[in-house]
Amino acid sequence: MSDRVSTTNVWPYYSSSNVQAATKKQADTSLGKDDFLRILVTQLQNQDPMQPLEDKDFIAQMAQFSSVEQLVNMSDQLTSLRQNLGMVSSMIGKNVQWYDYSDTGEMITKTGAVDSIVIKDKVQYARIGNTDVNLDDIVSIGSQGGEAASE
Repeated sequence: MSDRVSTTNVWPYYSSSNVQAATKKQADTSLGKDDFLRILVTQLQNQDPMQPLEDKDFIAQMAQFSSVEQLVNMSDQLTSLRQNLGMVSSMIGKNVQWYDYSDTGEMITKTGAVDSIVIKDKVQYARIGNTDVNLDDIVSIGSQGGEAASE
């Protein structure tokens, strides 16, 4: 009989409740990119035709807008990374099964316990002994000391 995959995590800072709590939206009192764009459009609509906005001022405001947008994008990516690490950290200590190829090119099934999760070139891997296994290659996960349960 297959074991159920537990949602409890080995690393307490990445427990599912901590990840969910960290990603909840809080009342935002700061200006976001939409607010900044509204201010810029309002300023352009209400500018004095006798003293139009100078090119350098307009370029500076557009650069600020671009910076705000990039900071928001970075924040979103960091949130996504934190959530992904929270989810995959539950695999630490679990037995997993994956397919690999032998030296002769024959497909073989390998199993092992996940020691840690590593990130290389923006891809997450499960470190099993001296082997790094792409998480996409894992076909089953089981409890520690038991057989890996097929997905």
